[in-house]
Amino acid sequence: MNAVVAAVLIMLVLSLCRIHVVVALIIGAISGGLIAGLSLETTINAFNNGLGGGATVALSYATLGAFAVAIGKSGLAHALADKALALVGKQDDGAAATGIRFVIIGILLAIAISSQNILPIHIAFIPLVVPPLLYVMAKLRMDRRLVACVLTFGLITPYMFLPVGFGGIYLNEILLANISNNGVATDGLNVMSAMALPALGMLVGLIIAVFFSYRGERRYDMEAIARTERVNVTYSPRTLIMALVAIVAAFVVQLWLDSMILGALAGFVLFNVSGVVKWKEADDLFTEGMKMLAMIGFIMIAANGFAEVMRETGDIASLVQGSVAAIGDNRPLAAFLMLAVGLLITMGIGSSFSTIPIIAALYVPLALQMGFSPLAIVALVGTAGALGDAGSPASDSTLGPTAGLNVDGQHNHIWDTVVPTFLHYNLPLLGFGWLAAMVL
Repeated sequence: MNAVVAAVLIMLVLSLCRIHVVVALIIGAISGGLIAGLSLETTINAFNNGLGGGATVALSYATLGAFAVAIGKSGLAHALADKALALVGKQDDGAAATGIRFVIIGILLAIAISSQNILPIHIAFIPLVVPPLLYVMAKLRMDRRLVACVLTFGLITPYMFLPVGFGGIYLNEILLANISNNGVATDGLNVMSAMALPALGMLVGLIIAVFFSYRGERRYDMEAIARTERVNVTYSPRTLIMALVAIVAAFVVQLWLDSMILGALAGFVLFNVSGVVKWKEADDLFTEGMKMLAMIGFIMIAANGFAEVMRETGDIASLVQGSVAAIGDNRPLAAFLMLAVGLLITMGIGSSFSTIPIIAALYVPLALQMGFSPLAIVALVGTAGALGDAGSPASDSTLGPTAGLNVDGQHNHIWDTVVPTFLHYNLPLLGFGWLAAMVL
């Protein structure tokens, strides 16, 4: 069996058996290396060499976690939750409660989309905004799997369709650049036209999740939520204004210096200077925030080690070449297999941004040889990269929602985030990505 396929399957099976994702990644990486014929020493060295690639991301999330805790100290998220709770208390009929559910879904969706472009802080908003709303959502008996699907949609669809913020990086700096480097002229190509059908597939998945799969009620232990999140947080107009100023400052610094780390630190320092966070509490708050997103950081580091072992095996290329051998001159089958292989690679690596450079060098010459148009090639490679971001145990697009929804231990990462997002987004994305390759 191909070592990449074996490693990803081992990692996924262990994760589904509720083995911690970091452990599953390590075991999957070592197994893949050994299956490929690498020695244990070579496999471990490759894994260790890859770990450094996740260090910057891990540190970024740690500082963003500290910034999020400081915003929480200001009471901004709790003010929103208290307003929502007051509305819930005033409503008696089911129709009104349904309306409030959709308001919460709309707010979370808007914030998630904005986190990719308007205020590009990615998943850092989740542990800030979501935990204070858990009590309200439990009162409304909202299914947290629905919220996980909403958040994941907002974290993925903007970057694969809108060429601004993280989308500017994914679509312009990574996707179009790699396609151009491999022999396709991209001047004048409208990347939004190429990715419109795949993005529509994501929208179809969201609609199914909201209006069909998880529209029913689900009960949660209110006492468990109360012990973790319904703490007394005092806030005033001054602290709320300072929170907004700190958010704007973090945004400006991040864009100016192109550093999430320095942007988060600037916002945290503003909270200290303004007195919202007392100097004697600053050290403990910063440590608390780093702990909050530490698990995500460690998983991202382990995922980079896993990816490096997969590259070292050389079986990514043989996986694609084996698919080519099975294709012949069948363009529909070629498109499907390219997308399926992209899904497998991204599921293992956990990053669409890291998948594109790996597959572009192999897919672009093949697609040109088979007569796909430039727009179809953009759609194929862009969709193949994005496939698997939702539904990967090691993706920050699934880790982020779990970090916010599981603060009281009532939301399982694999069965309540990974499996629902895989079913609702990867399957439609596979279908609509294939359709885009066929019609463009």
